[in-house]
Amino acid sequence: MSIQFSAPGRYLQGPGLLSQLAEHTAPLGDRALVLISPGGYRRMGASVEASFAKEGTAAVMDQFQGEPSLAQIHRLQRKLEEHRCNLVIGIGGGKILDAAKAAAHLARLLVAVCPTAASTDAPCTALSVLYTDEGLLDRYLALSSNPQLVVMDTAVIAASPVRLTVSGMGDALSTWFEARAAACTKPVSAAALALAHRCWQVLQSDGAAAKRDLERGVLSPAVERIVEANTLLSGIGFESGGLAAAHAIHNGLITLEECRSRCSHGEIVAFSTVVQLFLEDGPAAEREEVFSFLAQVGLPRSLEQLGISPCGETGLRKAAEEACSAGSPIHNMPFPVSPQAVYQALLAADGEGRRYS
Repeated sequence: MSIQFSAPGRYLQGPGLLSQLAEHTAPLGDRALVLISPGGYRRMGASVEASFAKEGTAAVMDQFQGEPSLAQIHRLQRKLEEHRCNLVIGIGGGKILDAAKAAAHLARLLVAVCPTAASTDAPCTALSVLYTDEGLLDRYLALSSNPQLVVMDTAVIAASPVRLTVSGMGDALSTWFEARAAACTKPVSAAALALAHRCWQVLQSDGAAAKRDLERGVLSPAVERIVEANTLLSGIGFESGGLAAAHAIHNGLITLEECRSRCSHGEIVAFSTVVQLFLEDGPAAEREEVFSFLAQVGLPRSLEQLGISPCGETGLRKAAEEACSAGSPIHNMPFPVSPQAVYQALLAADGEGRRYS
């Protein structure tokens, strides 16, 4: 078997980058369809349009609303053809970025993504999540390539709710532990493992300080390092390293409405990571390190903090069954994992985690 390493074509990070956006996208295309929410347009639209005017390239603004559904993607394709655009740019949250990546993929155009929060590691990846018009998960669309450009304007990100960046830390937390497990069952490049491990190191050294700085409205070096860890290190680390039990358990827990409606992706992944550590039955000191980190940055350490009653055996067993379903990344673990083992690990993680609450 061969190894793979995937990464965006170019990654830019720093304050004020959106006001210079056209300078960085000009090498990719001179007529861009720019997806941005109505709220984002009110806050940033004039600055983005001014950058295109200064550069002498064109921007067709699309105030995107709704879901990244097939109907919306087809609408965007028609707009791309109508305006003869040769580049797609997404500015905003995950759904806008998913729509931009999918529209560019189906139109065989290049894409640049500009997240306005550091809440997940998805921006750098060759994957788009599509939903129905009603907001239900439709499919995962594998793309032909990673985005050609990722732009992280940290001034914009620092102004987003602190919870979003902390949630991104929860998603990034799983990267090293899942890549380490997956590497036992498939070839993983040394580069991917190194980036995944570095991601965990940055979370430990800078996570708590970054949260404090964001709460004070300070764009500090710690914040910059956490934005990079949440987005670039975790994005490359998971895509080239692999998923394992943590994301599988997340997929089980989101079948429980009380959890899904209360917590973000990263918050659920954070707790699911310690559940994976209990499945592995590794050193207690490592689990203590992770629980301490969760407590320092305010990520969930117990089922109750996810909105789940530990006494709700039926729901927990349902989540455990889903985590072990066919095709689940839990089968990337270096040993067989049963629903009963997941159920017991959920209870063990909850019992230990309540000591840190």
